[in-house]
Amino acid sequence: MTGKIVEVENQVLSIMDTTLRDGEQTSGVSFTDTEKLSVAKILLESVQVDRIEVASARVSEGEFSAARRIMEWAAGSGHLNKVEILGFVDGKVSLDWINEAGGKVINLLCKGSYKHVTQQLRKTPEEHIADIKKSVDYAKELGIAVNVYLEDWSNGMRNSKDYVHFMVSKLKDMDVQRIMLPDTLGILDPDETYDFCKEMIESFPSVEFDFHAHNDYDLAIANVFHAVRAGIRCVHTTVNGLGERAGNAPLSSVIATTKDHLKMATNVNESMLNRISKLVETFSGLRIPTNKPLIGEFVFTQCSGIHADGDNKNNLYFNDLLPERFGRTRTYALGKTSGKANIKANLEDLGIELGPDALKKVTTRIIELGDKKETVTAEDLPYIVADVLHESIEQKIHVNNYAMTHAMGLKPSATVSIKINKKSYEASASGDGQYDAFMNALKSIYNELEKPFPKLTDYSVSIPPGGKTDALVETVITWSLDELEFKTRALDPDQTAAAITATIRMLNILEHKS
Repeated sequence: MTGKIVEVENQVLSIMDTTLRDGEQTSGVSFTDTEKLSVAKILLESVQVDRIEVASARVSEGEFSAARRIMEWAAGSGHLNKVEILGFVDGKVSLDWINEAGGKVINLLCKGSYKHVTQQLRKTPEEHIADIKKSVDYAKELGIAVNVYLEDWSNGMRNSKDYVHFMVSKLKDMDVQRIMLPDTLGILDPDETYDFCKEMIESFPSVEFDFHAHNDYDLAIANVFHAVRAGIRCVHTTVNGLGERAGNAPLSSVIATTKDHLKMATNVNESMLNRISKLVETFSGLRIPTNKPLIGEFVFTQCSGIHADGDNKNNLYFNDLLPERFGRTRTYALGKTSGKANIKANLEDLGIELGPDALKKVTTRIIELGDKKETVTAEDLPYIVADVLHESIEQKIHVNNYAMTHAMGLKPSATVSIKINKKSYEASASGDGQYDAFMNALKSIYNELEKPFPKLTDYSVSIPPGGKTDALVETVITWSLDELEFKTRALDPDQTAAAITATIRMLNILEHKS
């Protein structure tokens, strides 16, 4: 890395999130109109990013419909100048598309390397600049602001710097708001990122530059970090790091890294990052890895017993990434490395107190289960305690019987009979599947009894690797009721039967808590 490091502390970093454009280019991901509008609203009003990119011009009728819905909302909410659409140097075509959708900002895709302009467009740099000038002039006629992407800029800086300088020197004299520097193929390392961004800023001090990272070498966050150190004051992100190939720089990681390591302020509301991550996970169908920094399920879970012990002794294993910052809570895992401190913390959360000898026995049993690769959840603890200490936990809710049907052309239906505190109740219902019908019948019983019924927030099914059709299926269901969130699981050769067992376990847990 060369040159003097720019002082960044107490400066403000702008965020342009492109989940709805570049993020949707993830293989297999496609958002509906309603999903796009929901994500746009939360990004701008709850998460409070500075700008969003929501579509590519000319792609499809669905893309146009979604863009128009977002623009109608943005116009009525005062956000119209924060919503951007990718367009192309194609005369009036992209601009007319954006104008008809109600857009007021185009991100014009131009060529940032000599190789791209001569081999893909088959034009000279001068011809390309002339075409860009026509698009910029027409945008001005329509009242549309222009930002410019220099596609393949990173390769341009490696192999054709004179061309990059030529392009920026011409663009800076046009009616262009921002010039955006993408590492399109994710080739840069942190030193190159710093040097190239620094060169742009020092050569063209009047230009507002953005940096757009890709994660092909798992260096997107490191490259964003060094771009900011070099003087870049706007970076591009996607929620959960969605994007082509290996994706883009994740919004949550950019916010935490620049704030904690560079002391760089943003307008982003950190406490909403987990909410938007979960929403995009649902809409995209792509699960967040459990160890994904800040947003993964297990990243605020301590597994080692010595960590839990240290946390009890003045938070010795805490760092600046406190879960509460991101709308999360700290938990302590149960398994073979747990130790007494982890188990004691979980028992205290459940309101269970054990003496030293009993705690030792429960710890030994959990370690045995962990050695067998069995998953132990906090909700399993009362049953483990009962088993180890030879006590009995009263099952207040039982299934008497159930019958489910699924015939072609008809909605699946279920009849369910359950016993609550020795009194039987029965109901029938239909649903989108057999388990859904079973759940609807249960809800009918609980509604009649005016008892609270939790919301199913996640449903996971797994089988052993290489398992056959008669192998055991593990079903793990996540439930939410008011501010309580918990999981239940069950094993059975039949997936639906496993789900029903996990559901009855959930009902008993709620009954005991009440």
